[in-house]
Amino acid sequence: MAIPKPPKALPELLTIGQLATRGGIAASALRFYESQGLLHTIRVDHNQRRYARDALRRVAFIRAAQTVGLSLEEIKKAMDSLPESRTPTHADWEALATAWKSQLDERLRLIERLRDDLESCIGCGCLSMEKCALYNPNDSAALLGHGAQYLKGRTPADAGVEL
Repeated sequence: MAIPKPPKALPELLTIGQLATRGGIAASALRFYESQGLLHTIRVDHNQRRYARDALRRVAFIRAAQTVGLSLEEIKKAMDSLPESRTPTHADWEALATAWKSQLDERLRLIERLRDDLESCIGCGCLSMEKCALYNPNDSAALLGHGAQYLKGRTPADAGVEL
């Protein structure tokens, strides 16, 4: 009976191809994240990129944050608070999640409002729907700011406009 060989030790550093494959992301995205300061590399022979294994967790974190609608600027600010000399701990990630909770709750509220009020005027200023002329006469929502103000929960009364 043959004795099975022990599994190969995991490499200390990952190539860009290995990180792309394991992270489920294109190598070009990894280079972009690096250019934005979201990932850090070690350069080896012939200036080839190598990533520490914790880059897998960082890539997963970036992708999760993007999935819930966070901007790269918000993600970078969060990533900058993480330790570079060690793999972030559960407590590190929990602190970031706690900091984003209210922001994500607000986004959920907006998504629910959009879902529930999709057929009505959202205060975007188009005035192309019959209801828009009733709910947003003369584009009074423009006094509230740019974009779909009613969707954000703002009303003409917030700007002192009476309908």
